[in-house]
Amino acid sequence: MSILSTESLGHKYHDRWLFNDLFLGIEKGERIALVGINGTGKSTLLKILAEVLAPSVGKVVKERFLKLGYLQQDPDFTGQTTIADFIYSADNQQQQAVRKYEELLEQTHPDENLLSQLTDELSELNAWEYEYEIKTILSRLGITDLNQSINSLSGGQRKRLALAKLLIDEPDVYILDEPTNHLDIETIEWLESFLTTGQKTIVLVTHDRYFLDNVCQNIIELEHGKLFSYKGNYSYFLEKKDERLMAENAEYSKNSNLLRRELEWMRRQPKARSTKSKSRIGAFYDLEEKVQGKRTQDQLELSVRVSRQGNKILELEHLTKSFNDRIIISDFSYTFKKGDRIGISGKNGTGKSTLLNIITGALQADQGRVNVGETTVFGYYKQGGLDAGEDERVIDVVKNVAEYITMADNKMLTASQLLTHFLFPPQKQHDKVSKLSGGEKKRLQLMRILMRNPNFLILDEPTNDLDIDTLNVLEDFLLKFNGILLLISHDRYLIDRLTEQLFIIEEKGHIRIYIGNYTDYRMEQEEKKQLAKDSLSSITKPQSPIKKKASFNEQKEYASVAKEIEEVEERLKALALQLNSDAQNHDELNNIAKKIKELNIELEQKTNRWIELAELIES
Repeated sequence: MSILSTESLGHKYHDRWLFNDLFLGIEKGERIALVGINGTGKSTLLKILAEVLAPSVGKVVKERFLKLGYLQQDPDFTGQTTIADFIYSADNQQQQAVRKYEELLEQTHPDENLLSQLTDELSELNAWEYEYEIKTILSRLGITDLNQSINSLSGGQRKRLALAKLLIDEPDVYILDEPTNHLDIETIEWLESFLTTGQKTIVLVTHDRYFLDNVCQNIIELEHGKLFSYKGNYSYFLEKKDERLMAENAEYSKNSNLLRRELEWMRRQPKARSTKSKSRIGAFYDLEEKVQGKRTQDQLELSVRVSRQGNKILELEHLTKSFNDRIIISDFSYTFKKGDRIGISGKNGTGKSTLLNIITGALQADQGRVNVGETTVFGYYKQGGLDAGEDERVIDVVKNVAEYITMADNKMLTASQLLTHFLFPPQKQHDKVSKLSGGEKKRLQLMRILMRNPNFLILDEPTNDLDIDTLNVLEDFLLKFNGILLLISHDRYLIDRLTEQLFIIEEKGHIRIYIGNYTDYRMEQEEKKQLAKDSLSSITKPQSPIKKKASFNEQKEYASVAKEIEEVEERLKALALQLNSDAQNHDELNNIAKKIKELNIELEQKTNRWIELAELIES
């Protein structure tokens, strides 16, 4: 039974229908991925499901009291001042108790009475496990200073903060738009585990194919305004989609042949039509509409020319860089060779983008040198996004780089022709940049970089906001690219497919050069962890006790403990007699009872020690 569904849902944007008459049902415990090319309306559909956007037609139906949690691509923090204000909801009693407790612990000399009160309150609210869960989520997402102003956060930090809040709130339905953006690979693997623990209901959009495979059980494709559902993970979806397209193409080919015959018949017919002919004419127009409606999906073409590359490409000599006394890069040297395909790996904030900025001259190293070969032409795809005004026309953004571009086959293309190759049809080329989706802006940014015919490509998180179809084309292009490739990406599939070695940024700015891809590296790390665990297990494993003889001092102690036991027993007898006497008052009787209790504890301790010594002597 569906807990969230749509009925005859439709939405248009700038007078263009994204989709219409959609029916979608989401059952409790389902984990659904929504896929499709950029601009089809995936993010719009998520907004409608999350009740952030009202549909043009139709409606969303949800179970009563259903709690929705929505992570958007660009989170809105209007009205929020600090991280703590955003994380801890004012109307959530458990969260407010946790906030007071955490803030009190941060004080140098916390009020003991207040601390005791809050401890009792957390116990009453059964909030201790929740407090631990909040700490874990914040820590995993790199959120440490709860008093930090939200306005001071970068785009990536804001996205992680919004994700942390959603996970802490534990909604009934998780609606996630690109949840892996701005996360390092270790955090993505933790998020996979978090989302697949328990019966969570999830609807998400992501380009991360490993994430899709590991998290989702149902893939729904939005294509040409229609939904196609596949019960299985992403690998199953690819297999079944291929089967569907083959069947559709066979039908399309059959209809096309029939249409040609019917068209020929139409041309031969005289103007006077019989009733039978008119019926056939009506069938012709129906068939024509069907064939025109089913066109082969346009494919992005990446085939730009690569500039000639000399023997000297790029040399990094003893690079060192620090920020505020924190070492980011420490004495790193490397000479790039033809054919190098290198991935850069490390946690967020370790200095991956800093290294790229030093290489391209956007940032100066504190020490060391960067020697760039005369023929080296950089193509630098930055995280920051498209460097163009929102009011600029798409065609002008391209013409600002060049009016013409030379392709791999030496053909010259105009800016308009090149845009068409990159799936920007003529009508869209005169739109303003503000009308483009996030993925379309990224595609335009990539196009501008490739127009310069680089032979040294530097890609900093190129997969953010790109649809999977575009990613597949980009991967094919990069596999054939015969220049140097330097790649930062949290997309494990992309890193695995495109790189042959890694620069791993470790603690204190040390950069380790690893031969192999990311999966090779992770397998090596897991093997090391297992070896360390096995080693620790063998050390801590209880060993069979080695029997030893009692020493001279232990023999003396054995004799003295025996005498001490006798003395304690005598004292206990004397106190027992006093206790049974009628001469003592109430206070005296209480004192005697207290002494008896203490002597019994002492007697037990001495007896245990006597037994240990006896075993040693008798062995």
